[in-house]
Amino acid sequence: MDPGEIRYSFWAYGLLAFYIAQGVIVILLLRRREQSTAWFRRMVHAGDIAWPALISIFATGEANPFFLFFVFVLAAAAYRWGVWETVATAASEVLLLWLESLAFHLGFFAGVDRMLFRLHLPLLGIQPTDFEPKRLFMLSIYLLVMGLLLGYLAEQQKQLRSEKAVIARILGKVRVEAGLSGTLQDIVGELLVMYGAGRALIASQEANGHRIYVGEMLLRNGEASFFRWLDPVPSDRETYLFESPTETAYARRSDRNGTGSYALVGLDQAGLKIPDVPSAFLDPLAQRHPFRSLMTVSFIFGQEWRGRIFFLDPALTVEITEELRFLQELVRQIGPAVYNVYLLRRLRLRAGALERARFARELHDGAVQSLIAVEMQVDVLRRQSATKSESVPEELGRIQGLLREEVLKLRELMQQMKSLDIDSRKLIGFLVDTVERFQRETGITARFSSDLEEPDMPQPVCRELTRIVQEGLVNVRKHSQAHTVMVRLSSKNDRWTLVIEDDGRGFPFAGRFSQVELDALGRGPLVIKERVRVIAGELAIESSPGQGSRLEISVPQKPEAAYG
Repeated sequence: MDPGEIRYSFWAYGLLAFYIAQGVIVILLLRRREQSTAWFRRMVHAGDIAWPALISIFATGEANPFFLFFVFVLAAAAYRWGVWETVATAASEVLLLWLESLAFHLGFFAGVDRMLFRLHLPLLGIQPTDFEPKRLFMLSIYLLVMGLLLGYLAEQQKQLRSEKAVIARILGKVRVEAGLSGTLQDIVGELLVMYGAGRALIASQEANGHRIYVGEMLLRNGEASFFRWLDPVPSDRETYLFESPTETAYARRSDRNGTGSYALVGLDQAGLKIPDVPSAFLDPLAQRHPFRSLMTVSFIFGQEWRGRIFFLDPALTVEITEELRFLQELVRQIGPAVYNVYLLRRLRLRAGALERARFARELHDGAVQSLIAVEMQVDVLRRQSATKSESVPEELGRIQGLLREEVLKLRELMQQMKSLDIDSRKLIGFLVDTVERFQRETGITARFSSDLEEPDMPQPVCRELTRIVQEGLVNVRKHSQAHTVMVRLSSKNDRWTLVIEDDGRGFPFAGRFSQVELDALGRGPLVIKERVRVIAGELAIESSPGQGSRLEISVPQKPEAAYG
């Protein structure tokens, strides 16, 4: 430090020593307490503003080293708060400097020097040039600009750190052991609490699938509820997975009653604002889930899954465009991790399918063949003992029937355990083999008919229709006591129709019921109903107790047809 600039003022070094002592006391207090209070921070900051202004009275000049104290105060304000608090700190410093200049021009410091002279004490030694308006004006501009820049940079840095912390915390929710549903519940629940939204919806669809999966979470008493899958309805596509040029969007009703038009802000994939975004696509969603404000973001997992997340009535605290950009970046960061959970889950399912197929082969080559051999030996014994005793053949016949029943159960179990690799080319042949094998094994007359040679049917639909036929035939054998069963597959009016009809006992109800009516009554085969939902189909059951039953499954040939 240049002694010519500091001038070795006794009072300047006294104030500096006092300032250092105050700093030591503050450090000691902070070491004793783990967390400071807001009142303590404001008091310390007020001292930080006042002391540099007082010290600068005795150490002014173009090369004033104590001017760095002002920069320190601005940096402290930027670290503690944000841009406007830092600008206010700079304005307070400027105000103190101008008050000192006013006191100098009013003769206050000259009066203090006269008093110190009479008391034989060192004078203040203040130079008039240090308080010229031109110099103070430049210094004021410098402090205000410095405060604005430091505050802005610090706020951006704090926001970046905060966003990274949020992303890291949410990435920690991605756990393979929780599965895909558990991972989605933890992530969406965290976002629901963070945004303070009343409800969160997530809609997704597999690339080769027809069904749209819709899940819901609610915010209750500051905590997210459990993830709940909603029942599918035909209008899910236009309600949730509507076509929109925006990747992220925020919409708000123009009136408080929640009935006016929407003010909508949307961003494209590059995070750029899209002007004049139409909001008509939000009307179906608002009819099903009323809201005053909405924030939504789209996502794509690899080439298999796409969807959209909705937050209804969120409480946003920052600028909307910045919040949308952060949500967009958040989804892009956690998307690959969630997709990895999905891939691992699918890998485990495939590994399980291979293991089940191996187990089914072992059952077929081992236990089933042994049971068939035992059943044949019992049949031989029954025939040989027919002339010797009347009770022995009856008992052997009963044992033979039990063995035959167990063989059928094992074969059905093996059929369910095998993974189906069925497409449109193999579908008709596989169904023919399934029906013929059912007739051979059960003795029930079974027929299959179809007006389709090679239907242009997606593989998931082929797989589910095959499982429905297998499950329907199992139910006929177990429960219907039927003598004849007919399976028909046809195409009409852009829909595929599968019919399974028998002449058995029928269901414990009479008449024709749709799937909605069956769900309301709690009746009908649960497995078949769930498989029909997966392919967005419609199920109808017609039953005549004592005369038979008819199952009719109708599936749209195009996914769009199922969703209006």
